Amino acid sequence: MKKNMGKTDRVIRTILAILFLVLYFTHTVSGTLGIVLLVLAVVFLLTSLISFCPLYTLFGIKTTGK
Repeated sequence: MKKNMGKTDRVIRTILAILFLVLYFTHTVSGTLGIVLLVLAVVFLLTSLISFCPLYTLFGIKTTGK
């Protein structure tokens, strides 16, 4: 697995994940949308930690800057 996510992309995903988690755990968003945001938050955090996004591979996108 080659890294295909740059630092800026990882930071943005982490910020969005934190925002989604806050919205979910403060019960601002609930129900189906809340579950979707919770799943997205986990996916964003995982992809940020490993610097690899499988969808980027499918579409040939790299944000590493190289």
